[in-house]
Amino acid sequence: MEMQHANMNIWLIFGVFMILSWIISSVLKSKFRKYSRIPVDNGMSGREVAERMLRDNGIYDVTVGCVQGELTDHYNPDKKTINLSREVYEGRSIAAAAVAAHETGHAVQHATAYAWLGLRSKLVPPVTFASKWVQWILLGGIILVNTFPALLLTGIILFALTTLFSFVTLPVEINASQRALAWLSNTGITSTMNHDKARDALKWAAYTYVVAALGSLATLLYYIMIFMGSSRD
Repeated sequence: MEMQHANMNIWLIFGVFMILSWIISSVLKSKFRKYSRIPVDNGMSGREVAERMLRDNGIYDVTVGCVQGELTDHYNPDKKTINLSREVYEGRSIAAAAVAAHETGHAVQHATAYAWLGLRSKLVPPVTFASKWVQWILLGGIILVNTFPALLLTGIILFALTTLFSFVTLPVEINASQRALAWLSNTGITSTMNHDKARDALKWAAYTYVVAALGSLATLLYYIMIFMGSSRD
């Protein structure tokens, strides 16, 4: 009965955060579509925005490329590439400029040795390993919680790594948006008429990371409760 109750609670937690994640993702896509119809005053494409921001920050060893998919934009610190989705790469809108500047903000972080980005990069190898095995270890740990509690504890430690990664990601993403918005305003790429729209688009993008981090923390705490409950039995 305890196991059934535990499973119901964990699925409830997953359900709540899945719904929140879906709502925020839907709003983000809606905002992006809306602001993709509003052109930037100087007509620059996302690629041009990224390239100019790189030059303005004295960065010449990062390339800007195009990748498939929607909202698949990202910066790869290993290859030093800013990868923009086609709609952002070719787009000449407020949304394209905001996203391109945000991803370039990560390149600026890298070039200036931003501490949180450095920590996040160091966490990538152990988190990659943890993500590969953690769900299987946690499943086995819950099933064997009364006979082999160390297995669940191992799963909790691995899951804690992924949770830590989620929270370390937050200041990295927020700082990249702050750099992007400041640069867009200072260069006049966004005006007083449309700067709030760029800020709004990046704000909703940040919410996706917040929900992911909180969902991971809630799940971690629940696994810890299961482990502590088994220790008391």
